[in-house]
Amino acid sequence: MVKKLLSMNLQNLVRKNIRNLKPYSSARDEFKGEASVYLDANENPYNNNVNRYPDPLQWEVKEKISQIKGVAKEKIMLGNGSDEPIDLIFRVFCEPETDNVVAIDPTYGMYQVSADINNVEYRKVLLDSNFDFNSDHLLQQTDENTKAIFLCSPNNPTGNSLNRNEIVKTIENFEGIVVVDEAYIDFSSQTSFLKDLDKYPNLIVFQTFSKAWAGAGIRLGMAFASEEIIRLFNKVKYPYNVNKLTQNYALDLLSNDQDVKDKVAIILEERSKLQQALSNLPCVEKVYPSDSNFILVKVNDADKIYQELVNEGIIVRNRNKISLCMNCLRITVGSEEENSELIFSLKNLK
Repeated sequence: MVKKLLSMNLQNLVRKNIRNLKPYSSARDEFKGEASVYLDANENPYNNNVNRYPDPLQWEVKEKISQIKGVAKEKIMLGNGSDEPIDLIFRVFCEPETDNVVAIDPTYGMYQVSADINNVEYRKVLLDSNFDFNSDHLLQQTDENTKAIFLCSPNNPTGNSLNRNEIVKTIENFEGIVVVDEAYIDFSSQTSFLKDLDKYPNLIVFQTFSKAWAGAGIRLGMAFASEEIIRLFNKVKYPYNVNKLTQNYALDLLSNDQDVKDKVAIILEERSKLQQALSNLPCVEKVYPSDSNFILVKVNDADKIYQELVNEGIIVRNRNKISLCMNCLRITVGSEEENSELIFSLKNLK
């Protein structure tokens, strides 16, 4: 099946209007390099560090990411959070009112929101009792109009890594785009799929600055894929989708990746302590395994406990209405002090 994928014609998956699209060419696309006088982009000439348009393809940031992740910079697309490349998948590959995508359920909610915005059918495949999936079962929900499959691993809101063999089986047996969303991969024992990009031309891997890199506020997501897919994304994305302030902040973060590793180690230690403390509480019925920076916890009355924590000024996420998550709270691993305050409040529920 891998050989079959290598011969796959990606253009057959692309919407006709996107194949024929002539992308917008910005001033910074047409001239690359350094000059002493810039009179090409109708910018204000008075320098305040943000008077010039940013690099539309963020090459300096991509070079740093390339060094850390071991992926060629030409195989990286940066977006306004991961939500932008999610949306681009629908805009590039999915014909509205005709095509569909398939995703596990429960999972990250923006996949369905983007499908609904783009008027593309969204097919859900329920996870099993262990919050895992069977590739054969999932692929049975696909047809000739299925353009993409979304797999979040570690998954949100369940926290677990999906079975790697089932993910590989899905990639190898589906002649469309397979997205593996690795937003939480830095907290996981699972190996990233980044090293498999050359093997699978239909694979797209998402990562983000929002979690391990503690950069949720700068809204910077990373999509890794073949150069052909990245060129399609760049063809459709807005010209200056990542602003200069975000690019500069990202460069600062990337200059100290050891600090990120150190903070991740602390979070993993706190996750273990928090899991143990939660499992000893009378109100907690089950603490699910986690490969992420949060823990899914089944309690005896999620709505009541959520509101009582709100009254104490402690905000967790109530997942009671989500598939397979009845009476579950999703709790982010905080600092040692924050986690202690949470446990104290749960011990003293009214």
